[in-house]
Parts: sequence; structure tokens; C-alpha cells
Amino acid sequence: MVDAESRVMVADRAAHAGAEVAMQSFRTAIAVDTKASKTDVVTQADRDTQARVRAVIEETFPDEAIVGEEADARKTVPDTGVAWIVDPIDGTSNYVRGVRMWTTSVACLVDGECVAAANVFPALGDAYIAGPDGLTRNGDQIEVSSESDPEAGVVSPTLWWDFDHRDEFSAAVTAVVERFGDLRRSGCTQGTLSHVASGGLDAAISNVDHSPWDTVAGAFMIEQAGGTVTDLTGDRWRYDATGLVASNGHIHEEVLAAVRSIEDRTRT
Repeated sequence: MVDAESRVMVADRAAHAGAEVAMQSFRTAIAVDTKASKTDVVTQADRDTQARVRAVIEETFPDEAIVGEEADARKTVPDTGVAWIVDPIDGTSNYVRGVRMWTTSVACLVDGECVAAANVFPALGDAYIAGPDGLTRNGDQIEVSSESDPEAGVVSPTLWWDFDHRDEFSAAVTAVVERFGDLRRSGCTQGTLSHVASGGLDAAISNVDHSPWDTVAGAFMIEQAGGTVTDLTGDRWRYDATGLVASNGHIHEEVLAAVRSIEDRTRT
């Protein structure tokens, strides 16, 4: 039996410790490298932050798997057992431009199910912590929005599409603006999901593959705050699903319809 509360405490502590490291280099003249594309950036702060998060987790759970974005962690989630999911700086493109919307994200999975998560936004002064008792922001219990009118809803596409798939991004934007009241894109997937969980957004959509460090913590937060997170078929979302459809639950069918229309639009 895994003690979920102890995992929540460690996730909280590790995310705060990592965020403190990242904050030391924020808005400084830090060197920036690229990975898969010109917009997929990484810094030494990403590496140092992940190392600090890892060290804090291993103080309490030295033998458990750590899945992380940077090079010193495994990249796949084990089907069974415990796995920690780490994104040292989600929103690195924002980070290197001095934009405050970025987070250090830590989640804990047990046999593929999330039991604890922390998204700490040090430049914003916000910390979202989720566990068996729900979701808090800065210690206060929070929930998803109650908006039930799609035409008043605010929806965000989450992940960015590469240049060879920008038609899909255009289709996603069109699907949103035709159905909902407003659109946002923050450049930080965990930030977007945290805002769905806290009612700042009513839904978030993606129809592409994604990494667990971009999504697991935020998806869990939405569920713990009373929202709904599914794959493209409407089944409950898992870390290995293609696409992510998250909402307050009240407008979920409309959000699903919007995501499904992306493929229809790109085929025509």
C-alpha cells in the first residue's frame, strides 16, 4: 500500500526546491540551446532544476523510477510500480524570454495512476498541490469553473504543432473560435491545465502525442478539482493516450466535438 499523503508532501517539497533553483537564473543572461526544433529550447537551468528535484525525491524514495524531460532521467513510464514524473521548467520558451508563465512540475504515479502532483510557479507566486483530498492553490481549496454555456467558455489549445503540422493548429484554433467565447494560449501546458483546474479556463485541447511531464500533473489536478479529462474517444485519459481533452465537465461534449473536428478539417 502506497501512502499517497507522503507522496504529496515529497512532490510539494521537490517542486518548491526545483523552482527555487530555476528562479535564480530567471531574467538573467542565460545560454539557450535548442533540441528537436528552433522553438524547443533548453537551458542549464532546466538541467540544474531537474537535478535538484531528483535529489529531493531520492532523499525519501531512493529506489523509485524518475521520468523527466532532461537527459539524466528515463523517458518512459513503467506500467507497474511507482514512477515520479518531472518537468523542471515547463514553459522554457517563456522562461528564456522573461515571461513569468512557467512552472516546476512533479507528479507521482502508482501502477499508472497519479496519486500526487505539484506545479509551482515561483515567478507568479502560485503553488498548485493535488492529492487524495483535492486541489489547493497556495493552501486554499479550489475547483473547476461552473460555466455551462460554450459560447461563454474560454478554451486553450495546449501543445504547439511543428511546422509540418501547422494546418492542425489552424484547424484547432478554428474549432475553438467557432464554438466557444474566447481562446487563450499560454506557452506552458502545465500552466494551462492548472488554470482549467482552478477555473481560469474552462477547457484545454490537444489532438497530438505528448510527453508525460507536460501533462500528468495538470491532468490529475483537473480531476481532483472536479473536472473531466479524456482522450479523443472520450475515454478516461492516461499518460500514454494520444491527445488530451480537459474541461470543467459541463462543456465536455462540445470540447470533444471541437477536437474531433481538427482531423476532419485537415483531411479536406
